[in-house]
Amino acid sequence: MDFDTGSADIWVPNSSCLSEGCSEHKSYKPSASSTSEAQSGDFSIQYGDGSTSSGPIYTDTVTVAGLEATNQYFSAVTSESDSFASDPSDGLVGLAFSSISQIGQPTIIENLYSSGVISEPTFGFKLTSSGAELYIGGADESLYTGSITYSPLTSESYWLTTGSATVDGASAYSGGMIIDSGTTLVVGPSDSVESFWASVDGASTCDSSVCGGDGYYTFSCSNPPNIAFNFNGVSFAMSSSSLIIGTTDSSGTTCVGSIVATDSVPDNALIVGDAFMTNVYSVFDEANSQVGFASLA
Repeated sequence: MDFDTGSADIWVPNSSCLSEGCSEHKSYKPSASSTSEAQSGDFSIQYGDGSTSSGPIYTDTVTVAGLEATNQYFSAVTSESDSFASDPSDGLVGLAFSSISQIGQPTIIENLYSSGVISEPTFGFKLTSSGAELYIGGADESLYTGSITYSPLTSESYWLTTGSATVDGASAYSGGMIIDSGTTLVVGPSDSVESFWASVDGASTCDSSVCGGDGYYTFSCSNPPNIAFNFNGVSFAMSSSSLIIGTTDSSGTTCVGSIVATDSVPDNALIVGDAFMTNVYSVFDEANSQVGFASLA
């Protein structure tokens, strides 16, 4: 499952789904569960990349890491975009706030907390290639060092806070940031991202025929910029490996950056995805309406 802080609903493929996107994925068969109950209404969602899923709504017991959420609302989707066929995840678990739920019911974190399964509506992420972990009900102190720097949310919908970014120590962005584990890169409004890359020596736009789409920027692989994100006065650096998503040719001299422009961003904010989150331990604290970051252990 894809644990996504940028949406608020759970969905899995329905055993009756015939869409290409459902192929090769494990599915949910309502009749095989004695606790499954069909609910009124239908679920439908479109994500930032244009992909969609839709289907009927059910309640059942949903278990994550041994934690049981009873009577949890979710969709067993009967239609998925073809792009999901190659996704390593079978479905998605939304970890944003229920205010943006398309189903209109409590999220799994809210359910686990209200039923007393967890003592606080908090969870922590470590997202690295050497090992990743989602910790539900608090933060895993063994995975980070020092203290957690918290930044207050400006909205309980997405995990929307404020922050800034620097290039070689100079300010390159300041404003809203949505912390989104379901987004691979860092994505922002075209004007903000253009201004950001203007701070990088030698950076230029990448032709869509080379990079496979619009909004990408390139820079010299031999001179990568030092980029950091700042929250509540504390700076967290991006590694060069998390900034570089590829090269434009076999010589490996021109790199493509992981900070990308688009024209459709909620709240005109920067969507800070996995390209940044792989550099830190992230804590999502619903009770105190804040998101926090710490250095990885």
